[in-house]
Amino acid sequence: MRSLAEHSSPHVAIITGFFMPYGNPPAAETDGPIGCAQLAAGLHRVGITVRIVTDSMCFHAVKIAVFAAGVPANIPFDIVPVANNSNDAIASILNLWSSLEKPVSHIISIERAGPSDDGIIRNMKGQDITDHTAALHLLFNNKKFISIAIGDGGNEIGMGNIPREVIKENIRYGERIACITSCDYLIVCGVYNWGATALLGAISLLRPEWKAGIFEGLNPDVEFHILETIVNAGLAVDGITGVQSLTVDNLFWDFHAQVLEMMIEII
Repeated sequence: MRSLAEHSSPHVAIITGFFMPYGNPPAAETDGPIGCAQLAAGLHRVGITVRIVTDSMCFHAVKIAVFAAGVPANIPFDIVPVANNSNDAIASILNLWSSLEKPVSHIISIERAGPSDDGIIRNMKGQDITDHTAALHLLFNNKKFISIAIGDGGNEIGMGNIPREVIKENIRYGERIACITSCDYLIVCGVYNWGATALLGAISLLRPEWKAGIFEGLNPDVEFHILETIVNAGLAVDGITGVQSLTVDNLFWDFHAQVLEMMIEII
């Protein structure tokens, strides 16, 4: 957080989108786009340059979530197709970023699956979702950026920071799903969206002059509006049950609201 709060010219690329091919219907997860939207909105309000990175299968859910959070429509999106040429698409993004007048300084991953040691990307049940997931984890191989990742289940980008044995012993199917992609700074939490709130809160403590802007839209009402918007649009499903509902990781909204209010009170 300090690397971001104290950077002289931050430009943040937020990476999100976890597509669930086994959902009913197949769609992006509700966990991730909401946190991405809140993080993008909070950083934008305090003047930090932000861009969104996702893949073609999750783009519409992520876009609607970001706009529901109040982020301006001109925010740039970098969209990687879900295809075998993901490596070429990643190279194109890196070339684009290198040509920008203000270069990308940080990449932040929120609820984004990464590969196990056999190169296969899996969901929490150990099912292969490689063909439905663009290789956005390759961005974390570039040490030009300061990398931050939020993880909650062992199979996400950044969880390579944790010893495989720890994931194996504490997560069902842990040995099979453990992601090998690491990052500079890992935030582990119970639900991804909580990690985004914690990140914003920490930044506000390091930069008190940003607190008003960060907290302007950081509340349960805004977060529920984002959730309701993407679910009602038919673009997102619960990550545990795989169905369209106003839940995140099979936890009802009232519980999420309580956690959010508690975090805000602590901050």
